[in-house]
Amino acid sequence: MKEVEFAVSSGIISFPTIPMAKEVVVPDEPFVIGEELDHVRLITLNRPRHLNIISSKVVSLLAEYLEKWEKDEQAALILIKGAGRAFSAGGDLKMFYDGRKSKDSCLEVVYRMYWLCYHIHTYKKTQVALVQGISMGGGASLMVPMKFSVVTEKTVFATPEASIGFHVDCGFSYVLSHLPGHLGEFLALTGARLNGKELVAAGLATHFVPLEKLPELEKRLISLNSGDEKAVKSTIEEFSLNMQLDEDSVLNKKPIIDECFSKGTVADIIKSFEAEASKEGNGWIGPLLKGLKRSSPTGLKITLRSIREGRKQTLPECLKKEFRLTMNILRTSISADVYEGIRALTIDKDNAPKWDPPVLDQVGDEKVDLVFQPFQEDLELKIPEQEQCRWDGKYENSAYAN
Repeated sequence: MKEVEFAVSSGIISFPTIPMAKEVVVPDEPFVIGEELDHVRLITLNRPRHLNIISSKVVSLLAEYLEKWEKDEQAALILIKGAGRAFSAGGDLKMFYDGRKSKDSCLEVVYRMYWLCYHIHTYKKTQVALVQGISMGGGASLMVPMKFSVVTEKTVFATPEASIGFHVDCGFSYVLSHLPGHLGEFLALTGARLNGKELVAAGLATHFVPLEKLPELEKRLISLNSGDEKAVKSTIEEFSLNMQLDEDSVLNKKPIIDECFSKGTVADIIKSFEAEASKEGNGWIGPLLKGLKRSSPTGLKITLRSIREGRKQTLPECLKKEFRLTMNILRTSISADVYEGIRALTIDKDNAPKWDPPVLDQVGDEKVDLVFQPFQEDLELKIPEQEQCRWDGKYENSAYAN
């Protein structure tokens, strides 16, 4: 298996790069396993060799299972986990790159994923994510919105999309913008990684359970055979630990983060971060600052605006906005940086992207405005407005399919 080396400010993250369009389905190796165990439903992301990458097939299966079980009176508790050492490393960058010369080659999977994200956030049954390892980008969208999300000492979270000319998506312009202070801007712009303890402290996960106890917890939840939130919470708490943050955790640097990432523009954020980096005891800023300066100027500006808008938007509004941003970015409406970023980091691996424009002050606000413009109404992502129709709006019933 090839892997993408996804450069972020705090290090190198490896992502699988098996293109969705070229997947080979092995009959005895389903991408997603759905099990019905009395009143419990268990979803296993089942591509461990590929870090449980989210493909078009995975999105379709997840949507199928979740709709079926929400409507099933016998289903009370939904568990989701990943096989192997990862929960999910997210979507596939190479898929986007392979489709760069074909008009809207990824539109269907993008539409389906953002539509699914709404239903995960608003699901009517009790959900528990058992997150044993990597949970990044779109993969983290299967963890963070759950009623209960259990992480371990091996869990690694990040949203590093801005560094390659993309933006934080899958509902994260909503999630990150609602974190305390300006932590959301910090995570979105730097791609900084958080461990399990930090995820609980930041409110992005609910419980920390040692990895060795996770299989036993899963068995107990299955034997509980109930979706009663108090009972589920009590069961998880039997296994969970109250962990103290490491002394050098970025979450202990919150005053500096809030001061720097509250600035009005990306340029001012970087300038403020530089000033703090020169002070004694702030060596932790160096790698993050280096990553910021290496990132796509266009990606950074789009991401900052998206997070800032997210503070005043509902979840449906954020998802509709993210759909527009994704499609406009993939259509190279104002820049082809996303393809250049993927090329430099995953195709040629020269780690020397040539951004266009190359510097922040050449990315005009009027250009950024273009990717945020609403689509014609029938071409927007369809988020159902009425509860009785909440599973309407599927891609196959959209103007795109027709």
